[in-house]
Amino acid sequence: MELLGDFLKQKPCESDGVENVIVVDNIPVVGPARFPKLQGVLEKIFKNAGTIVNIHYPKDDEENTKGFAFIEFKNPEMAEEAVKAFNNYRLDKSHTLLVNLFSDFQKYSDIPKDWSPPESQPYKVQNDLYTFLSEPDAQDQFCVVAESTPGAVQVQFWHNTQPEPVELLTRERFTETYVKWSPLGTYIVTFHKQGVVIWGGSSFTKINKFAHSNTQYVDFSPCEQYLVTYGPNGQKIIIWDIRTGTEKRSFVSDGSSNMSMFRWSHDDKYVARMGDNAIHVYETNTFYLLDKKSIKVQGIRNFSWSPTDNIIAYWMSEDIDAPARVTLLEIPKKIEVRNKNLFNVADCKIHWQKSGDYLCVKVDRYSKSKKDKKDADVKFLGMFYNFEIFHMREKDIPVDSVEVKETILAFAWEPVGSKFSIIHGEPSNANVSFYEAKKGQEPTMLRKMEKKVCSHLFWSPRGQFIVLANLQMGSFEFVDTNDFTIMKSGDHYRASEVEWDPTGRYVVTGTSGKVKEDHGYHLWSFQGRILKRVNLKNFMLFLWRPRPPTLLPDERQKEIRKNLKKYYAQFESKDRVRMTRASKELLEKRAKLREQFVEYRAKRVNDWEEQKYRRMQLRNNMDTDTLEADPDNVEEEIVEILVREDTTLLE
Repeated sequence: MELLGDFLKQKPCESDGVENVIVVDNIPVVGPARFPKLQGVLEKIFKNAGTIVNIHYPKDDEENTKGFAFIEFKNPEMAEEAVKAFNNYRLDKSHTLLVNLFSDFQKYSDIPKDWSPPESQPYKVQNDLYTFLSEPDAQDQFCVVAESTPGAVQVQFWHNTQPEPVELLTRERFTETYVKWSPLGTYIVTFHKQGVVIWGGSSFTKINKFAHSNTQYVDFSPCEQYLVTYGPNGQKIIIWDIRTGTEKRSFVSDGSSNMSMFRWSHDDKYVARMGDNAIHVYETNTFYLLDKKSIKVQGIRNFSWSPTDNIIAYWMSEDIDAPARVTLLEIPKKIEVRNKNLFNVADCKIHWQKSGDYLCVKVDRYSKSKKDKKDADVKFLGMFYNFEIFHMREKDIPVDSVEVKETILAFAWEPVGSKFSIIHGEPSNANVSFYEAKKGQEPTMLRKMEKKVCSHLFWSPRGQFIVLANLQMGSFEFVDTNDFTIMKSGDHYRASEVEWDPTGRYVVTGTSGKVKEDHGYHLWSFQGRILKRVNLKNFMLFLWRPRPPTLLPDERQKEIRKNLKKYYAQFESKDRVRMTRASKELLEKRAKLREQFVEYRAKRVNDWEEQKYRRMQLRNNMDTDTLEADPDNVEEEIVEILVREDTTLLE
């Protein structure tokens, strides 16, 4: 009788094992002929969650499936992982799987009939995410990332005040790898083993967390509504709603590189990715395919959204009977607004101007091609290059072409304006050409700067100024493109990164990684004057905090630029006050240090005088504090040293 209680606990229950079972709804209804294919597809999908014990497909009298299935896993943990991973999984354009635990049906069926309203919760004050925009002098913020210990990264947040930056906050072990700002500067994201976390507000408090283990990379939508987390190759890619933290859609990686697999429209209404001979465009209100079907493009190689309009530019490679082609496709109507056929094309690169007024397609062309018999690779001979410039704001979108015979090392649009720059030639003896695109005219060359040792172009976000950089040698030239004068040249040996601040007033160069040189960063003015050198052990990253675009209309901005001299006196007065305040603080600090030293010295002199009696006892009552104290005990010796010997000839 004493063992009866323990024995009854082992009695089987009708609910035993249901925790291992999931219900998969909205599967295709198929007949006996197509059933083996359906069975194979579902088993291939769900075996990624764990070991499958059994699958049951309910069928009608005609042996057709009923649109749902029961899958039993080895343990409850595997079943929960299957629900988490594959609920709302897009099987095809007509079927999105709905996956639930079998035990959840009992939970939802036991909901009480009598409903009572939830208790009201006290109002919780939210963080002001935009305090960084309310700084009176519009000084920017930046963060400095350094590895404090292996696997633990320190992040310092600074305010770029003048004459010296002010530290806002330091977070130890803030992230495990690196950090990234959102495109408008509202959030900063950190990476952890369990997933990623976004932070914001004046003290960078936690805003939301997203559970996606071993996330390697993240991408924000332009309006900061959505976050994409990329797992290691072969694992999931998840799109999240930033505000609510809910998962909107997930995809299984194809095992290739995941970096920026998804590309967003400028207004967050659409997100697209490239597939086999197709572009998949999803509407973000449902994250279903636009018009429930993909856009078929045979031979597509790459695509890119316009930064200001819902237009996709893509290019497709040559086929046996068709040339290569660049197409501009308007979304959501899917209307081709412009096509450009290209011949003898090896590769293309798509470069949108920031304002969306122009599109440049860099075309790598060849004179001859040769197929290698051993590895079946095609080798291109006689390479030359074209830059196809699309005038997006003009009627029928005319296209102009700029041809360059030399090897192209870099291309960059001026962010504000219509100039673009090209580095061409050999890396050790390159030329930098500047062109300007004008409405109704072909691009004209403004200046060709010859014999430059540079490999990268970094335009100021406000235009006009550009840095010509050689990131192998760490040499930089600061150029004003109004008259193409080289304002200044500078060096930062083995610098591997260049960052302009959002206002275009400062440039930062940084040295990090496995180089043996001192890690750290240099702060420059836009004119190339070095302002600050900071050496930091295990320095990893320097990131300016982005700013949202201005709300001022173009007319108001032009008026301010036109009357900028009116504001000079006000700005200079503020600068003088700031420098005077800084000088006053420095003088006060020096005076305080001097007082501390004088006080310390007087105390030590007093101690020395009090200890004189003891010194004389130790020295047989002889005063040796000065040389004159015991003249009889001093020996004088005169030493002569030959300094120089000269020989002079007398005539």
